[in-house]
Amino acid sequence: MERFDENDIEYQRARRQVDRLRGFYGHLFAYVAVNAMIVVYNCMHLKPGESYFQFKNFFTATFWGIGLAAHAVTVFLPRINFIRKWEDNKIKELMDKQEKH
Repeated sequence: MERFDENDIEYQRARRQVDRLRGFYGHLFAYVAVNAMIVVYNCMHLKPGESYFQFKNFFTATFWGIGLAAHAVTVFLPRINFIRKWEDNKIKELMDKQEKH
């Protein structure tokens, strides 16, 4: 098994991307699991003849889904990922400070 130099900047970038992916997939799993439970709960509490297709039954999935989509953009579209640029600039700034001291 090949060992990586943890001080290597490319390794650190790859590590951060893996952390972002893990965070996104955790977020996605929570989204699916919680919304599945909400669907089951809502179905069990429908009144006879009541339609499931009401806004109140999709509120959580809709707004959480918007947040999940934003999370996906920051993870999977690095060219427009201002967070990554900010992180890289902040790391460079902190490393420059350390070198001066």
